[in-house]
Amino acid sequence: MHMVLTIGIIGKPSSGKTTFLNAACLTHAKVSEIPFTTIDPNVGVAYVKTNCVCKELNVTDNPKNSMCIDGVRFIPINLIDVAGLVPDAHKGKGLGNKFLNDLIKADILLHIVDITGSLDKSGKLVSMGENDPYEDILFLENEIDMWFKEILERQDWRKFTKTITTERRKVVESLYERLSGLKINKRQIIQSLRTSNLEGHNPSNWTDGELLEFSKTIREIAKPILIIANKIDKEISENNLKELKKKYKGPIIACSALAEHFLRKYHEDQMINYVPGANNFEIIEENNLNLDELDMLKKIKVKILNEYGSTGVLEALNYASFTMTDQICVYPVSDINTYSDNKGNVLPDAFLVKKGTQLRDFVREKIHTELAENFMFGIDAKTKKRLGENYKLKDRDIIKIVTTRSK
Repeated sequence: MHMVLTIGIIGKPSSGKTTFLNAACLTHAKVSEIPFTTIDPNVGVAYVKTNCVCKELNVTDNPKNSMCIDGVRFIPINLIDVAGLVPDAHKGKGLGNKFLNDLIKADILLHIVDITGSLDKSGKLVSMGENDPYEDILFLENEIDMWFKEILERQDWRKFTKTITTERRKVVESLYERLSGLKINKRQIIQSLRTSNLEGHNPSNWTDGELLEFSKTIREIAKPILIIANKIDKEISENNLKELKKKYKGPIIACSALAEHFLRKYHEDQMINYVPGANNFEIIEENNLNLDELDMLKKIKVKILNEYGSTGVLEALNYASFTMTDQICVYPVSDINTYSDNKGNVLPDAFLVKKGTQLRDFVREKIHTELAENFMFGIDAKTKKRLGENYKLKDRDIIKIVTTRSK
């Protein structure tokens, strides 16, 4: 089974995490304004979109692992919606430890923030504007930083660090082993040591502040967070978003998960034509909709699609995947002349892979371990050039893999 990009959905209880998952995946997870409605993680398959190579090649494709709609390729990713996070979750408050452990598999996190400011620290309803969304960002990032710190130090931190020398390789190996299971690689650990100014320092001499700084840095590198300003259609939301952008300098995506969910459901029920992420939709037959439904659709069009260009759901997934985690799209094929697999399917598969990934690693992680073991070389289907195992993949590459067992 090939590795698929996994995005974790986080936030306070009742902020709209499960609605976001349902909108992105057309799932039916239970939604409620009661905190901790989500206990076990909800999972689903969503899609990111990119221009398909079929138009560039002037071929008609028939995808197997993805979809192509009018020259736009929709590629599957995994979403995990975990229980809401409250202050001191890293100490076990609420469903803290369980929540955090559910995030281990995530490559990137989407923080669903209630931009109306109508939820207190525990996710209970208060008056709109009573809560500052910026405070939600600060507390949640601190909770995850503290979780990383606790995983690092555990109960035997002093005993653990006594066995480490200042030699970089030993430090990296030891920390890598310590953080195993968190989907963190050695390159990220090296980068975090440099950024924290701790390279060459024996961890046994780290102060508590330095340990926290390293924990924060490794979290930012290994599990970056994208802020999703949800419930953007409310009256107070536009002003709150402007205020939040003054305080928070990272990227923020304006979003209405509920609007996306309505549009996708109405499309599924053949009441409207809507492509996820689009800035418009078409009503198929007005007579099939009552006045309340028509009014709701009009408000979605005017207040969300016209104002922000989309509901923000697919935009968030795309930004997280292609901008924040540097994913590119690669198409493996068997026939370099027809761009097909061995059954004649044209451009059957599209895989997301991190930019700069080497060809052999791509084969191992995305296609099959056995193929990687028998790997000989690759062929660029566009140029017909031979590619070595260390070739760094580029976006829109179409690659044939040649192995010792290839015919």
